[in-house]
Amino acid sequence: MKKNISLDIYGLVQGVGFRPYLHKKAREFNICGRVRNTSDGLSARLEGEEKDLEAFINGLKAFPPRLAYITKTEYSYNDVLEGFTDFEILESLKKHGGYTFAGADTAPCEECMRELYDPSDRRYRYAFINCTNCGPRYSIIRSLPYDRANTAMDGFKMCGSCQSEFNDIEDRRYHAQPDCCGKCGPEVFFLDKNGSKISGDPFIFSGKLISSGGILAVKGTGGIHLACDATNDKAVKRLRELKNRPARPLAVMARDIKAAGEICDISKQEAELLESPARPIVLLALKNSRFPELSFSRRLGVMLPYTPMHYLLFDAVKYTDILVMTSANKKGCPVLTDNDEALEVLDGIADGYLFHNRDIENRIDDSVAAVRADDRNVTGGIYFFRRSRGYAPLPLSVSDDVSNILAFGAEQKGSFTIGKGRFAFSSPHIGDLKNMETFEHYDKTLKKYMRLFDAEPKYLACDMHPDYFSTRAAVKMSKKHALQLMYVQHHWAHMASCMADNGLTGPVFGIIWDGTGLGGDGSIWGCEFLKGDYSSYKRAGSIRPIALPGGDSAVININRTAFSLLYDCRLDNKAEKYIPSISETEKSAISAMISGGINCPKASSAGRLFDGIYSLLTQTGSISYDGEAAQKLEALSENDRPEFDRLLNAPVYPLSFYTEDNVRKFDIRPIVESIAAELDRGVNICDIAEKFMLTLCRMAFEQTLALNTERLPVVLSGGVFFNMYILSGVSALLENAGYKVYTHRRVSPCDEGVSLGQLVIAACAKDKIAKGEKNVSCTSDENNKG
Repeated sequence: MKKNISLDIYGLVQGVGFRPYLHKKAREFNICGRVRNTSDGLSARLEGEEKDLEAFINGLKAFPPRLAYITKTEYSYNDVLEGFTDFEILESLKKHGGYTFAGADTAPCEECMRELYDPSDRRYRYAFINCTNCGPRYSIIRSLPYDRANTAMDGFKMCGSCQSEFNDIEDRRYHAQPDCCGKCGPEVFFLDKNGSKISGDPFIFSGKLISSGGILAVKGTGGIHLACDATNDKAVKRLRELKNRPARPLAVMARDIKAAGEICDISKQEAELLESPARPIVLLALKNSRFPELSFSRRLGVMLPYTPMHYLLFDAVKYTDILVMTSANKKGCPVLTDNDEALEVLDGIADGYLFHNRDIENRIDDSVAAVRADDRNVTGGIYFFRRSRGYAPLPLSVSDDVSNILAFGAEQKGSFTIGKGRFAFSSPHIGDLKNMETFEHYDKTLKKYMRLFDAEPKYLACDMHPDYFSTRAAVKMSKKHALQLMYVQHHWAHMASCMADNGLTGPVFGIIWDGTGLGGDGSIWGCEFLKGDYSSYKRAGSIRPIALPGGDSAVININRTAFSLLYDCRLDNKAEKYIPSISETEKSAISAMISGGINCPKASSAGRLFDGIYSLLTQTGSISYDGEAAQKLEALSENDRPEFDRLLNAPVYPLSFYTEDNVRKFDIRPIVESIAAELDRGVNICDIAEKFMLTLCRMAFEQTLALNTERLPVVLSGGVFFNMYILSGVSALLENAGYKVYTHRRVSPCDEGVSLGQLVIAACAKDKIAKGEKNVSCTSDENNKG
């Protein structure tokens, strides 16, 4: 018997070929009707035999298009037949208050790659080949619904051949919005170092430039890169000098998985991640020290080509299969996206430009990830260092309703998260908001997200640090629109972020180690042991605070932190020996600052402890970016991950604890005294570095045994857990003792993930407010209430 149904599908159903897929499936089951994109997702009215309609719906749930992600399917039978005789894709409908998912940019699919290299195909060697299964998405979107008119492809009118494909239900490009070819689509061109356009094959010019040791600016999906031959030390050194990037590791792009395997060890899971549609930068173990100019670490960030342009560039490059591919930007500023601006900023840096004339609507950096593995070679899951291209703006599912909440994140690795239903829409990587250009990027991206997902927040959440630019933005919006603002303690947000990442509701025991964050008692925290859930937390443990002479300047001038560690142990008289970069005049001035408490805040920070110890070991005076010392200390160790037997039995530095204000604190002075003694005896600094990290692992274990007697699940968060030795060591010790340990899986453990934690904490507070509770707080821990 014939029936008429209304069908609504929610989730990632736009930009993935869902309407064409429905059309094909409808024809397979003899179903007629209409389908259209809406601001909610996808809506259809269909008619057919009841058994065919049921089979049709079951089929689309079980086997959706490759890039689709269905969150909900709703359908209902209607009493009246409309007499449909065909199937039609209607014009999209914009609804106020609705929202759908926007797709992430993906690498070219196998079918498009075959066509790219098929001389008989009309898109042979065309740099913008794509279809419904691959290609640009978020980077070109202006607004939703996802139609060509709402993208950067709006200015490129399809030729007759492309239009014919677009209208052909049997074609892979049926209703593919970015569909184009060499006749009607964007074009690639080459500019010399003066910005003059050179006629001829742009890839040949680009290949010759790189092969001769030059630096090439390459416009990609979400931004512009600077590229050079990674095997040419002279070219890499020149790039570092011109870009003023003396130490930070450089990512590379390998021609293919075979080329990547020539320089790095690659597991099956790492290969799958490298070749996935998202194509993130994957941190891999180097086979040897062949590339000291690229990375001081034994790991190297490697990605594979993720646009047809990259493949065509490699075709033209001689002598190498590995290219440096690093963001083109002013120091501390967002990656460049505009051709004209890039010509101005990169003048004197780039020797040539491989550009195109398709606008980048939404700036988006490369994602960075690793595949976790413990000491027994049991492969873990993906671990994000940066969640961006290929993943954003796809949302994260959460356990609670987070509707009408906007979380502003932290500052150094700024992010924001918008709540819609049980989904959290987190921004792509943005960067340090202290820089005005980066904050403008943050503000622009936030406004774009709010438009895309039709967000109308009623509650705002931010960090409790009053000087963060993100906090100031939240205060400004709160006042302008009379919205309730909730201040969330930084490390509690870290803990909540890992909880939400793993679908936990609490209570949990959080080990939160990072650089710095304003604590619930007004001091600076950064090596915390917390107990709690989304509604409240208690600070149970920490470390002895470290004086930071000069405040924020000590983050870069790490010899000041090293001196502070010695001063606290009454070893400052040996500063000349251990810290020769500090003069007698500076020593006197810093001593006065510490003793008088003048511009010398104290921080219970794991990150600053790493800084000071690294300075003592290597006599380094200053670093070029926050986190450099911690990364280099990790690299000193001969082992990437601790052997389990060493974790349990190897000697460590003294573990001493004391209680102050109901907080069990680890005394770092015995560590410093022991390290000073070992330096005096000439112990290898690589051995000291590993012993130091091993000591921190055992300290975390001892604190957990003492403070988590309820055996609550343990969550690990904070930027220090980028350190794979610490992450693996702490996890292994606790799991061996029977604790359930959770680490991040879908968001980064650093401040980039803080906005997700703020969101779920604010959702809990929102529910309390709705129930009429008074004095709802998101700032103070249980030790400081009242």
